[in-house]
Amino acid sequence: MDMKLTNEKMLTFSGHEKIGAFKAGEKLTEFGEKQNSANEVLAANINDLIKRVCALEDKQLRNEEIMRKIAKELSAAKKEMDRIRLSDKLNSGAIARIDKALHLAEESIDESESE
Repeated sequence: MDMKLTNEKMLTFSGHEKIGAFKAGEKLTEFGEKQNSANEVLAANINDLIKRVCALEDKQLRNEEIMRKIAKELSAAKKEMDRIRLSDKLNSGAIARIDKALHLAEESIDESESE
């Protein structure tokens, strides 16, 4: 049975004609059958929606977990970059001081040789 919801499938009462006493049971049975069919289609659609919502919730939970892991990795990478930058800055300063000391030493040697 096609479970797509349509107005036609949801229409369980189709007439406003007068129903005689002898046809009332037949019309009630017809209405009940149509209502049962409509309920079946609605139930199938609701169950499908529940499955889809659950799948979306599961996907969202997985995505949140992935995002937490990424955030943790990014935080660790930032700390490492900060450490490298500091190390670079300290090393650059140390190299500059050594270079300056070497120039001063060379100047001192040049001055003592020229005397």
